[in-house]
Amino acid sequence: MTAQASSPRTSSMDATPHEVLAEVRNHIGHLTLNRPAGLNALTLDMVRQLQQHLDAWATDTNVHAVVLRGAGEKAFCAGGDIRSLYDSHKNGDTLHEDFFVEEYALDLTIHHYRKPVLALMDGFVLGGGMGLVQGADLRVVTEKSRLAMPEVAIGYFPDVGGSYFLPRIPGELGIYLGVSGVQIRAADALYCGLADWYLDSSKLGILDEQLDLLEWHDTPLKDLQSLLARHAVQTLPDAPLEALRPAIDHFFALPDVPSIVEQLRAVTVADSHEWATTTADLLETRSPLAMGVTLEMLRRGRHLSLEHCFALELHLDRQWFELGDLIEGVRALLIDKDKSPRWNPPTLAALHAEHIAGFFHGFEESGS
Repeated sequence: MTAQASSPRTSSMDATPHEVLAEVRNHIGHLTLNRPAGLNALTLDMVRQLQQHLDAWATDTNVHAVVLRGAGEKAFCAGGDIRSLYDSHKNGDTLHEDFFVEEYALDLTIHHYRKPVLALMDGFVLGGGMGLVQGADLRVVTEKSRLAMPEVAIGYFPDVGGSYFLPRIPGELGIYLGVSGVQIRAADALYCGLADWYLDSSKLGILDEQLDLLEWHDTPLKDLQSLLARHAVQTLPDAPLEALRPAIDHFFALPDVPSIVEQLRAVTVADSHEWATTTADLLETRSPLAMGVTLEMLRRGRHLSLEHCFALELHLDRQWFELGDLIEGVRALLIDKDKSPRWNPPTLAALHAEHIAGFFHGFEESGS
């Protein structure tokens, strides 16, 4: 995908055959995550390349806007390269520490970027992928989009700004998404405010052609919005979460995760019973500690600034590899693949409020 010098789509930065491809066309900087075999999961090198290009383009008067996308047909970005973080911790290296510091800095860069960012969220957008797109000005989903913050499934918590954007979804929907780790599709992403536009994936090529031909008249953001308005829509009918909203708002406002599961198990109303049972079953497969810390983190995040949310997540990160369930979750799901994680504590009944609170000790003094 290296740009050719004779091509009208010549790059002003050499696109590399590596993990991030970068080129400028028609005053738009295009960044493509290029690990399709790994569902474009982020490595530290990718984070650094993305940061480098965004920093350069921020002050480049030839660049009016930025487009983010993932290579291949399966994913925009399925999160961070968790295996490399596991190996780093096991080997006594610092990569896993550096990764979170630099990944969060990159996410903050996108949130505060001085030029409009358009994110094309085709395929899986999980974890670290959500961190990249939730700071974008224009977030496009397709019929193939699958969005989630699924960290609790591997004994972790929803980071990359999840403590900021999840609790700001109306009602308790964001709490539900973070504590359960469930995936949602395009209609729910629009309903929750995690996406702005819907475009059929078959039209992404047309959109790309139109971006190459776009005439800049107004502000770059308005010009991009006008282009999207000609090809995309901002709402879809029959969002499943809209119908579930009353139940979710009730159960996920309860004091703690054990109470949530207990009350879900007690549902007898026919039209809610299946969802309640399925949700309770799912929660009981997740790390009790990760869910408990996630619930507390999200509720705190409602009252914190964006910067303080990232600071809180780093505060938790610094403890989590030693004291949390991530290493065991990765072992069970990615290393040994026995899919039988030995969570600590093993059950919600054994999870105590003091254990959860311990992870947040000291954060108040760090400027929350």
